[in-house]
Amino acid sequence: MNLNKYQTLNFKTMKIKLLTIFSLALIVMSCERDDTASVVINDNSTTTIINGGDGGSNVVELSGVYTEDLNLEIGRDYLITGPVLMSAGTTLNIPAGLIIRAQPVGVNAYIAIQQGAKIEANGTATNPIVMTSNATAPGSGNWGGLVICGTAPINSTADGSEDTATTEVGNLSYGGNNPSDNSGSIQYLRIEYAGGAINGNAELNGLSLYAVGDQTTVDYVQIYKGSDDGFEFFGGTVNASHLVVTDAEDDSIDWTEGYVGSLTDVYVVQNTDVSHDSAFEMDGFNTDFSNEGGYFSAPTVTNVTVIGDLDSGRAFRLRAGSRGIFSNVLITDFGRGIVIEDDEPGQATSQGVVDGDTSWTDVLFTNVESPFVANDLENPITEADVIFGDAANATGTDFATWGANWTRD
Repeated sequence: MNLNKYQTLNFKTMKIKLLTIFSLALIVMSCERDDTASVVINDNSTTTIINGGDGGSNVVELSGVYTEDLNLEIGRDYLITGPVLMSAGTTLNIPAGLIIRAQPVGVNAYIAIQQGAKIEANGTATNPIVMTSNATAPGSGNWGGLVICGTAPINSTADGSEDTATTEVGNLSYGGNNPSDNSGSIQYLRIEYAGGAINGNAELNGLSLYAVGDQTTVDYVQIYKGSDDGFEFFGGTVNASHLVVTDAEDDSIDWTEGYVGSLTDVYVVQNTDVSHDSAFEMDGFNTDFSNEGGYFSAPTVTNVTVIGDLDSGRAFRLRAGSRGIFSNVLITDFGRGIVIEDDEPGQATSQGVVDGDTSWTDVLFTNVESPFVANDLENPITEADVIFGDAANATGTDFATWGANWTRD
């Protein structure tokens, strides 16, 4: 699409106020922490409709900070041209079947639901919502994806406190002391060609969930061909289900900062034409900072199928003290299956096994060179201490049924 062929008109049916976004030089208050770069939003005080001279459909450009509800409509073509930030008290409403496109400007275009705001994006199995790239030949990292910031606990702040942290990109606040945080609902949503990094410490994923609580709905969501992680959980208590990650160039599922929710029915596929990291990379806390809360990530994960690309990669990498209870798991075509690392002195990941907080039950390994890897641990453990049940009972997730009508391969 060549926007230079169109005539720009101001569109003011929505009252939108653009707030100033501070750069990295902002002095962060003592209750927050972040040492990463931020994205600066350029001054642009209106949402714009671009009318096609040939009578074609209208293109609505979106960027800036929205201080009232933003209600998207079927019949309009929406184009994200910069960060779209929903302020506290507002809701971003997206109807089933809508396709939202983003300019291919990397992490300079993304959608963020800030603390106290909500997203209501509820597609259906036959009419999903799609967020994708506007590039002629789209590719991973074309735009920054979706960010949701809640008020649930994180362990990078003191346990029980209402202190907040700030996101890796944008310096947006997240965290608090509300496990029942409700940041809205997303169902039957596909996010394509998203993610990316400013540097090694400042990254956006397909869907970044910062301190999102258990009253938020995350169900039937796919991340397709992203340049960083598929889903990343930064603390919080959200329970997510029916998750699909296809060809993430970093980790498919990632958690840190004390995530303690549940994941049910997860399908990960890594094709051979794309480089990957782990299918699951699981940190107990953010090692760039510290475990102020004094507890570790410890979610429950049920019904999982992970399919690798026949290289030396890891299906499950547990580190930085993370715990986790896993059941009904299929692992296919990986160099390494379950990897446990004691990489943080005094905060041993292996202690979770000893305490009964880490286990896998009913796991089937197919074409996996090293099913279990655990070297140089503070607590000597064996495969029998970690993996229980019967491989014959492992069926993984029934992706052929629940994903058949709506998701891409």
